[in-house]
Amino acid sequence: MSESPVLRIGAREAAARLNLLAGHTPVPMLARVLRARGAAAVVITGDTHDWLDTPHAQGWLARPRSGPADHAARFEAALAQGWVAADAAVLARLPDHASAADLPVLSCGDRRIPWVPPRDARPDAGVYAIVDSAARVRACAEAGARLVQLRIKAERDHPALVPELREALRAAQAHGATLVVNDHWRSALAIGAPALHLGQEDWLSLDETERAAIAAAQALGLQLGLSSHSLWELCRARGAAPAMVACGPVWPTLTKAMPWVPQGLDNLAWWVRMAGLPVVAIGGILAPEQLAQAAATGAATACVVRGLGDDPHATLPVWQAAWREGRSRSRITPPAWPHPTLAPDRPAPPASPAPLPA
Repeated sequence: MSESPVLRIGAREAAARLNLLAGHTPVPMLARVLRARGAAAVVITGDTHDWLDTPHAQGWLARPRSGPADHAARFEAALAQGWVAADAAVLARLPDHASAADLPVLSCGDRRIPWVPPRDARPDAGVYAIVDSAARVRACAEAGARLVQLRIKAERDHPALVPELREALRAAQAHGATLVVNDHWRSALAIGAPALHLGQEDWLSLDETERAAIAAAQALGLQLGLSSHSLWELCRARGAAPAMVACGPVWPTLTKAMPWVPQGLDNLAWWVRMAGLPVVAIGGILAPEQLAQAAATGAATACVVRGLGDDPHATLPVWQAAWREGRSRSRITPPAWPHPTLAPDRPAPPASPAPLPA
């Protein structure tokens, strides 16, 4: 069987290519076999859900409406413009002049999920401080930060972390700040932390039961934040109904090695328009003017890491003033379409294989 590098076809055609009866084989299995036979990526289209099986993402892409009639041509055009297949699948379903009400959502596995509508709230959360110790949480909270993330690079949920997390929580609460625990989700739930942030790889590494535990905590008030670097990650984040979604890296960053092309202010403004959630600007914000520019996109908050220096009591007022000044500027107009954030020939974190029916 001769295959195109990237296939985007309906379930009936997919079955026919494999000499199978339509409707007798689960769609995810059809896609997996087509990839095993040589297709670089497969998108199987449907009335309300498309199944993605690509090098970067797998899952059901659920949408509120059919979208543009020329979606097949839009998919090919997106590939020609340098988008990877997972992102092209999203763009194919967005109409001209799209809004957050048009953004699809992406599942984490082979279970179909309902489309998640946008939320209208665009809060102003000010400067988002990211630190690595309870002592620095206290310093940032004392200096007036309302959002402080504790990012400790250690074995996930190691018992030795709990005293530090509890101390950080007490420090944040004493000064009216919200503590966001990065990565260590079980420990965050155990101590009653008000907020949790997970990267996409961390989110994908959880099983259904673990994601259900976090969803139950969300129903009781936990604020979940998720990272996003691409269109498919934005769709996956929206599907988890988080309190905030991070867009990054806005500028080149040395904090961690990444394959992503910087978002720039144009993509950040597009995220703000399309996410349907409060957006966190993150990555490469090293100068107050950059923070002001991020604020002018309408982002709900923006992260400062290295810029906090040794003494947040001295540095945070400068960053907070820049944020307020940026929020007072005219809003940066988002582009009609974003630019690609991953070149087709550059690797990204691999998609977690979706569980398939036996």
